[in-house]
Amino acid sequence: MIRVAVVGASGYTGVELIRLLHSHPSVELACVTSRQNVGEEISAVFPSLAEQVNLICDPVDPGLVAGKADLFFTALPHKTAMDVVPPLLEAGKRVVDLSADYRLRDVNVYSHWYQEHTSPELLGEAAYGLPEFYREKIREARLVANPGCYPTSVALAMGPLLRHDLVDRHSLIADCKSGTSGAGRSAKVGSLFCEVNEGFKAYGVGAHRHTPEIEQTLSEVAAESVRVTFTPHLLPVSRGILATCYAGLKSDMSTSDLREVYREAYSGEFFVRLLGEGVMPDIARVRGSNFCDLNVVSDLRSQRVVVCASIDNLVKGAAGQAVQNMNLMLGFEEALGLTGLPVFP
Repeated sequence: MIRVAVVGASGYTGVELIRLLHSHPSVELACVTSRQNVGEEISAVFPSLAEQVNLICDPVDPGLVAGKADLFFTALPHKTAMDVVPPLLEAGKRVVDLSADYRLRDVNVYSHWYQEHTSPELLGEAAYGLPEFYREKIREARLVANPGCYPTSVALAMGPLLRHDLVDRHSLIADCKSGTSGAGRSAKVGSLFCEVNEGFKAYGVGAHRHTPEIEQTLSEVAAESVRVTFTPHLLPVSRGILATCYAGLKSDMSTSDLREVYREAYSGEFFVRLLGEGVMPDIARVRGSNFCDLNVVSDLRSQRVVVCASIDNLVKGAAGQAVQNMNLMLGFEEALGLTGLPVFP
């Protein structure tokens, strides 16, 4: 039984990790940490865990917790993770980091969008944790940079088009909507019920920090530089992401032709579901699961392709994908502990 730990367990991603790891048949959740709740039972922080997970929250101190587990999930804000990941690696541990700190390979790009990087030597080593694209690198890694939620949905939606050079790489648009849990659990006026309920707005227009991550992945798939117009929106729901992506087709392709491209691209991928023709992805149909639902439509009138993808931002967009990466790193079956069906309604 492999011992695992969740560093930063008091956020939404942290509790989702705990939920998934608690029912995983091959790991033992041995340690949780929290800056705000040191000394408290995690079930007091999240009553949903009552009588099932009664671990006491340790402080976020790598020297204190390194001996308690073999693999660590660091569910910390960017910058904070850089204080924790290097000492855990030095202690011989394997790490799945859910912050943005090790996703961008170019330290100058990271510094531009975030802040100074204090362990840039790890950027080239970290495997980008999108299993459908980087499975073999993840298997061998000691550090995996778990992708962001928006970049996961956009990469899975647009990747096959770019890999087969079917679209104009200068025409890419990603119009994405997310539930409020994507903003985290800390109190923010913009996330309050009265601020969000019955509303719908764009944010981070032309300046969202997931933009360079999206472009990095799509550029690697395309084997040439790609730029994306990415606009996120806030939905008045607790969880879920719907990405509607547009691109100009290089030649006439029917919806049936494009569906065959996607069918081939994701053949054998358990967590990517190409829906039936005319059935569009819906965040309600992936809630609580690690699935990504996709569909593609050719709009020949405008010579464009439209691809829609839906994921649960806390599962395939965060904790579920992190467990998927852990399974690969530890040599487990990739879907182990993640085969639960979506919750509906």
